[in-house]
Amino acid sequence: MMSGFDWQSAAVASATVIAWIVIGTGLLQILLYLIQLVFAGISLAQRPPIVRSSLLWQRYANRAPPIAVLAPAFNEEVTIVESVTSLLALHYPEFEVVVINDGSKDGTLQRLIDHFDVHPIDRYYDRTVGHQPIRGLYANPRLPRLLVVDKENGGKSDALNAGINVARAPLFCSIDADSLLESDALLRAVRPFVEEPDRMVAVGGTIRLANGSRIEGGRVREVCLPRNFLALVQIVEYLRAFLMARLALSRLQVLTVISGAFGLFRRRLVLEVGGYSHGTVGEDMELVVKLHRHMRELKRPYRIDFIPEPVCWTEAPEDLTILGRQRARWQRGSLETFVKHRDMLFNPKFGRIGFLGFGQVLVVDVMGPIIEVVGYVLIPLLWAVGLLAVDYLLAFLAVTFTFGIFISVATLILEEVELRRFPKARDLAILTFVAVAENFGYRQISNFWRLRGVWQFLRKQQGWGTMTRKGFQSAS
Repeated sequence: MMSGFDWQSAAVASATVIAWIVIGTGLLQILLYLIQLVFAGISLAQRPPIVRSSLLWQRYANRAPPIAVLAPAFNEEVTIVESVTSLLALHYPEFEVVVINDGSKDGTLQRLIDHFDVHPIDRYYDRTVGHQPIRGLYANPRLPRLLVVDKENGGKSDALNAGINVARAPLFCSIDADSLLESDALLRAVRPFVEEPDRMVAVGGTIRLANGSRIEGGRVREVCLPRNFLALVQIVEYLRAFLMARLALSRLQVLTVISGAFGLFRRRLVLEVGGYSHGTVGEDMELVVKLHRHMRELKRPYRIDFIPEPVCWTEAPEDLTILGRQRARWQRGSLETFVKHRDMLFNPKFGRIGFLGFGQVLVVDVMGPIIEVVGYVLIPLLWAVGLLAVDYLLAFLAVTFTFGIFISVATLILEEVELRRFPKARDLAILTFVAVAENFGYRQISNFWRLRGVWQFLRKQQGWGTMTRKGFQSAS
């Protein structure tokens, strides 16, 4: 006669397996972060000293290729004049600012017409990549560096494609119309293209948050911390994402994302891959992956770099609803790109980008939020009902909190040692406190937002949602 099935032993074994999966995935993420931290530290330590803008001009002005700055705008009435004023004041030898009004429903276009006195013009442009129809081009002879494109609404990628077609320069810089570039940002970002013209495909720069800082005339005149906690915690997140992750991935030549808020690309190669793809909210990541794929398939040597010195300032959401919507959209964009190019994962044909680049996306973006939320819910519950030993609970807490705090604080140390963008000791003390506090509540909420992004992806939900902004004047 068969003995009865031992349900208690089976439940304990199942709980142990779940715990090991959660803890193991967490440890794998931590290992990736530690590797990134080491390579970021090496990159910062070995980089040449930050050169003054005047010296940069002497070295590169005569060799720097023309750049078209593409600024797609949808319902940016609040910030558009400040942003365009900032762009027109960039310190660069030859550039054109192309503002693409993507069928805004507010007064974005009229604000541009009224403030910059632009009028309809005729101008030839390519139709190499597809986009919604252009309704008109506007310019002012007294502002030869400004071109306004008015087109039917098609989304950010569609607007950027229109800008690429209209542009005439060999390089283009994609930015968000609600962002402010530092005056020498283009000159710093173009340096890799000047030094390695045959290999350089794309370059990304640092995104910093302008919330709380004093802004005058389209420039950040004084870096100050915001009083809003959500904005503060995003400063730590951005430091971790750019100063640690992207710098390290660039060093390894497996960078899969150049932020849509500030990236410099070789126009010819972007046209070869068909421009920005439609039907995705992660168009910035998807373009970079397409460029990797294209160059690997052609077996041509290339580089896609991130350099920390050129800085673009943007406004972070200070509302939980808007921030949650943004993070869910970012997660959805990562999943869309990963699934579309999933054949690159661990594929020897694509070299290190297939193993390291896509492996990192798999662990951090695809598996990360799901496994971590499962851990939040199940591990304390399984321990509470006696199915899991206290050792597993303590290991989970160590992975979730201790290592999270260590990575954030270590990134702040890198910032202070190498870049020193925050001149006040008080600011660093506040950010250190935030780096600790974010692990107790905010990190968990953020993962639930990302899980919502997973659900939206599975339902094939499209659209960006409404992103309400205060405008840069209120930040001063």
